[in-house]
Amino acid sequence: MGREEFALRVQAIRERLYRAAFLYLGSEADALEAVDEAVYQALRSLKKLREPAYFETWLTRILINECHKELRRRKRLACGEELPETGGPEQFDHLPLKEALLHLPEELRSVIILRYFAGYTQAETAQSLGLPQGTVATRQRRALGLLRLELGEEANP
Repeated sequence: MGREEFALRVQAIRERLYRAAFLYLGSEADALEAVDEAVYQALRSLKKLREPAYFETWLTRILINECHKELRRRKRLACGEELPETGGPEQFDHLPLKEALLHLPEELRSVIILRYFAGYTQAETAQSLGLPQGTVATRQRRALGLLRLELGEEANP
């Protein structure tokens, strides 16, 4: 895959990558920076991509790693303190669904973000997270049940 094809394929999925990063990080600026860094890292490692058919899941995995890196950095900086809130897109931080997502364990939150907010299929989510598809299905069901409870809805049997 050449640089031109790389650029075209990145452009085609940039919106999905941004949505996933925004839900992980909760900040427009941090999400844009994470996407840019993931694209940069992918371009640097392009020769390591063995199977071009898996480009999207490969790049998504790089993005997830960048988001985790940023979250670890925030924890170190916070030293137990809350990060100050700012204006902008963060005004939606207190929406019930976003609050409920923040209460989910990381492994469940990742599945929900990729499936419902980034628009990935179950197979793509499994590939991106490096999990079997059955595990993704189980985590999705568990996460949806927890979200229903958190939002005050009764879980359907």
